[in-house]
Amino acid sequence: MKFADITGHEELKETFVRMCVNGHLPNALLLHEDEGCGAAVLGLALIQFLCCENPENGDSCGVCRSCRQMEKLVHPDVHFIFPVNSGTRISSSEKPSSAVYLPYWRSLVLENPYFLEDDLYKAIGIDNKSGIIPVNEARSVLEVLSLAPVYDGFRAIFIWLPEKMNAEAANRLLKVLEEPPGKTIFCLVTHAPENVLQTIRSRCRLVRVGPLTSGELNDILLAKYKVPEDEAADALSIAGGSVGAALKFISGDGDREVFMDMFADLMNAVISRDLLSALEVAEEMAALDSREKQKGFCIFAGKCIRSIYMIQNGMESLARVPASELEPFRSFAGKLGRTFCPDALDALDRSRILIDRNVNDKIVFCDLVNRLFLNV
Repeated sequence: MKFADITGHEELKETFVRMCVNGHLPNALLLHEDEGCGAAVLGLALIQFLCCENPENGDSCGVCRSCRQMEKLVHPDVHFIFPVNSGTRISSSEKPSSAVYLPYWRSLVLENPYFLEDDLYKAIGIDNKSGIIPVNEARSVLEVLSLAPVYDGFRAIFIWLPEKMNAEAANRLLKVLEEPPGKTIFCLVTHAPENVLQTIRSRCRLVRVGPLTSGELNDILLAKYKVPEDEAADALSIAGGSVGAALKFISGDGDREVFMDMFADLMNAVISRDLLSALEVAEEMAALDSREKQKGFCIFAGKCIRSIYMIQNGMESLARVPASELEPFRSFAGKLGRTFCPDALDALDRSRILIDRNVNDKIVFCDLVNRLFLNV
């Protein structure tokens, strides 16, 4: 992908080109984005520019051998690492690795480079499990870098979601991250830099990839994905500058409708002080079929709470709520106290952390309901 093919992020594109031209590009970049905002496409465009045989006018040429291979994600000197687990697309005798799942990764990225984390898990057939980057992935990186590159140019290691890397894997990469072989770049894309191990984070240049503007997002939806204008308008209101979130909303794929019903039932129960009904919703949360979905609900509920807070404070235009759902949010905003939203966000963050720590899910969501009741 060429820089010219990417809508938005103009300042970042110029900065990357300037660093490359002036020889100031760091050995390791950690691109921090909100899911689906374009860090992956920027990273891939940067790698294509570095590997291009005939760069021109601050961009890759798009026609040389290297660019053609990058367009198909088959460049022999570019290696991809991403979270994996055992799943339906590999046999039980195969050890999960990025190399095993690479064809599915390529298909996903080529179809939608703004994909979300759960899109990856569905693509590789592990949607009911959490993905991890185990130590064997670090070994594969070290093995690749111990060999001579295929071409006389840059090599790149693209790591998607380094926060999923376990400590053993991270420790094996420390030295090569700090002192990689010549003409080698590490490009890491994270959604939660605070969860990336400090030893990894400290060896990377952190670059914030901000959300797209409404105009940029609208252009992408209309031009690239041929979304009808009325559907694009609804998606803009909830996407928060994320192409991936907008496409998920438009497709109806995912758990948004289920999460919305659960959130509405929970708020109605809390507002009416109906503890039994609230605990029934907690049972529904605990019954979600994976810890990733349980965490997904906590994140979704947190976004809804932020929308309520915006409405309470006279900033409805920033609430990111579709017109069809605005009325219940207005009702919640009018019935909840002004201190409820900050306290509810703390409770939801606590629940997400406890899920990550494998605390019993029924205990987690019962605790969440109790905290919401105490703060309503």
